[in-house]
Amino acid sequence: MPDTRRLNPKKLLMSKWTAVTPQHKEKHFLVVTLVEPENPDSPPDMIELEAIYSGKRYTMPWQALLDQNIWLQGWQ
Repeated sequence: MPDTRRLNPKKLLMSKWTAVTPQHKEKHFLVVTLVEPENPDSPPDMIELEAIYSGKRYTMPWQALLDQNIWLQGWQ
């Protein structure tokens, strides 16, 4: 079944996410930074997620959040 989730990268800041398969007790995440592209007219293409449990930060393409096998929107 194709994924029909739509996300606006400019509205991801401070959004909550749950890892489907948590690793190192890191299950809940918050988008803490939208990495600004070199061209200011372009939308952000990278985000920074912070694990609530450990405080560790991960940088990744925001489109990775569209994969419902890896990420669920909100805290589950």
